[in-house]
Amino acid sequence: MRFAWYLTAAAVAGLLLYFVAPILTPFLLSAVLAYICLPPTDLIARKAPRWLAAALVMVLLVIGLTALALVVLPMVERQFVAFMQHLPEYLDWARARALPWLSGTLGVELNLDMEHLRQALADNLRGDSDFVRTLLPRITTGGMAIVGFFTSVLLMPVVLFYFLRDWHEIVGRIEALIPRRLHPGARNMAVEIDRVLGEFLRGQLLVMLLMAAYYAAALWIAGLEYALPIGILSGLLVFVPYLGALVGLLLSTLAGFNQFDNMIGFFGVWIAFGVGQILEGMLLTPWLVGNRVGLHPVAVIFSLLVFGKLFGFFGVLLALPASAALLVALRHLRAHYVDSDLYKS
Repeated sequence: MRFAWYLTAAAVAGLLLYFVAPILTPFLLSAVLAYICLPPTDLIARKAPRWLAAALVMVLLVIGLTALALVVLPMVERQFVAFMQHLPEYLDWARARALPWLSGTLGVELNLDMEHLRQALADNLRGDSDFVRTLLPRITTGGMAIVGFFTSVLLMPVVLFYFLRDWHEIVGRIEALIPRRLHPGARNMAVEIDRVLGEFLRGQLLVMLLMAAYYAAALWIAGLEYALPIGILSGLLVFVPYLGALVGLLLSTLAGFNQFDNMIGFFGVWIAFGVGQILEGMLLTPWLVGNRVGLHPVAVIFSLLVFGKLFGFFGVLLALPASAALLVALRHLRAHYVDSDLYKS
């Protein structure tokens, strides 16, 4: 009977989570960031008021993210502007070389009106009124989603500050609500979750550093001019699966259009990211992250899909740490189930 109540409570909690997922997203992400920033906050709080320690840690976090943006964004802007300036030349090259090569080598016939395509791109880049009128309904349709996204972004610093300032108090209040009969087991579970999350974060940080070093070295060997900044950015973004490789591949391709005179240079860049994706997805992440928290690679993929569906982009950020914590709870639940009369009968 008690097990049936547990299943009912879990089903109700899951249903509520599905409906309130968009609201919970900034709170969950802020809680994860607060957990990451908790050690330096506790260290500073030994010499200063807790609110000041939380504010200082947040300032350092903002400075670090701003410095990264100041390094990366100008590079992206320069590459994009240079690419658009050389776009007519690329279209001419595609018509004169790429399309005949596809036709003669692979037997693929592509009939593209390059003049029409070039004119359409030129009109769109000039801000042609027809293009603006066509794009406006799409902007209006997605307007509420954009508003919701920026609302979450603006809400996160406020929630993060209060989490950092009152973390121990919040944990203490939650602990006080646990029935005394269940308190020892719940405390052991919390200690195990804390250990698993710590291992996950250390493993993920190691993956990011190794992939940043790999991408920077591989792109340098491929002869890319912006190998170091693109490699570092690609490595740091592997925290979000596939995002690092996609962003790095896009930036490297744009940089290659402004640097390489033939396709050989592009092949080197593309091979570097292909090998990097295999290295990160099939070796480093399962070994350094998945194995440390006890997540099977299939469970990692499943958690990414589920949390991405529930919480969108932020859900992908939350997938692995949340799954690691849930894994600990499932282990304890399984042990309780195996020891129950329902299982033994």
